[in-house]
Amino acid sequence: MEIFHISAECYPVAKVGGLADVVGALPKYQKAANQDVKVIIPCYDTKFKKENVFESVYTGSVKLGKFDFCFNILKETTDILGFELYLVDIPELFDRPNVYSYEDDIERFVSFQIATLDWIVSRECIPDIINCHDHHTGLIPFMMLYSYKYEKLRRVPSIITIHNGLYQGQFGFDKLNYLAEFNLEHANLLEWGNCINSLAVGVKCAWQVTTVSPSYLDEINEFANGLEPLFNMVRYKSIGILNGIDTDIWNPETDKMLENNYDITAFETGKSDNKKVLCKLFNLDPSKPLFSFIGRLLEEKGGDLLPQAAALALSQNYKEINILILGSGNTEIEKDLNSLLIDYKGNYNTYIGYNEELAHLIYGGADFLMMPSRVEPCGLNQMYAMRYGTVPIVRRTGGLKDTVIDFGDGGNGICHDQASVGDIFYSIQRAINLYQDKDHLNKIIKLGMSTDHSWERVCQEYLEMYKLLIAKV
Repeated sequence: MEIFHISAECYPVAKVGGLADVVGALPKYQKAANQDVKVIIPCYDTKFKKENVFESVYTGSVKLGKFDFCFNILKETTDILGFELYLVDIPELFDRPNVYSYEDDIERFVSFQIATLDWIVSRECIPDIINCHDHHTGLIPFMMLYSYKYEKLRRVPSIITIHNGLYQGQFGFDKLNYLAEFNLEHANLLEWGNCINSLAVGVKCAWQVTTVSPSYLDEINEFANGLEPLFNMVRYKSIGILNGIDTDIWNPETDKMLENNYDITAFETGKSDNKKVLCKLFNLDPSKPLFSFIGRLLEEKGGDLLPQAAALALSQNYKEINILILGSGNTEIEKDLNSLLIDYKGNYNTYIGYNEELAHLIYGGADFLMMPSRVEPCGLNQMYAMRYGTVPIVRRTGGLKDTVIDFGDGGNGICHDQASVGDIFYSIQRAINLYQDKDHLNKIIKLGMSTDHSWERVCQEYLEMYKLLIAKV
């Protein structure tokens, strides 16, 4: 099969969140399963772009209303990622360091989708499958079906994979002329909530809808930022497939970002060495249990709960624990977290920003990882944590619910039901008690490290889905 993955992110080219990790891993494992896989993302001004060699394979222009934007399709020449990588180079719109949060994001991602389809339809062969990811690519299934110039792609199965249904890419009908020309009798498919909703368009028009965990598929039927009725209507063509992790990159036996490598048979010494380095960096005591958080400091991640929960845990336990926060996001949350540095120096620290090497070291050295998310479609951090022998503390939601079972039920982590300061504090207390029982703790660590969250398994689920769709053509 020739499979196209179209996305706004792909690790290590451009990363904001878990979307990048998935699009950087799933295609690699599909390629290893003897499939012809291509990944297409915008060409941002990133370190990866500057350090690798690309060749132009197609040129064209996109017309958005009165404006024309020239573009190039660039191919990375060495397949260094394990699959063919293509960048859509539109200098006026994407020659910037950040992936999102520009005033012209609508123009940026509409043009990206049109340029991508212009190139695909120009090729001699049409692909077998087009897998779109999140709202940034949600207009593609519609244009494949109804835009005149893409008629050649009408019978190509399209999938929309939803990594986070809260973000939907809405814009007004005043920009309807941005889309490749189509019969206006189909314009109703673009509308949701009196505007063009890119995610809703993809959900309506794709042959298949997938979410990144089975539990998240259930949850978006109840909580989807206004799209609940639509997700209920398309349940017949929806499936939840739990993400995997790239076990080549996330491997404590070979990870070069760790101070000391280790495996399931000798994790105590390895984790202890990494913890010592980590604690030295952040002025913490390695003899105490180390609680960590890695991620975006946003309400959906429970980031707003962390300052009060951390202060409560540190004060009630007489500073007999360590807490280390790595992340960025809401400036008020960042400020509140940093305000704790004065009162809890020596037991608490923060790194505001993102640092991939530090993240690996935290997974390798921390004892517990907190994920008090309000929304977590899949979550990868809990899988990374378990692979590195760090016990996850999670709220039961989305993929966290699917991957972490409370140790009280014989499972691999610590779970709570509410996104609240009280539930986080109570879970920390349970973790402190567990930390004192080394035999029980080590049993839980081994269970987590031995859990199979590899992409090999997940890859086969995607390929079976693709085959069923192709059989309908």
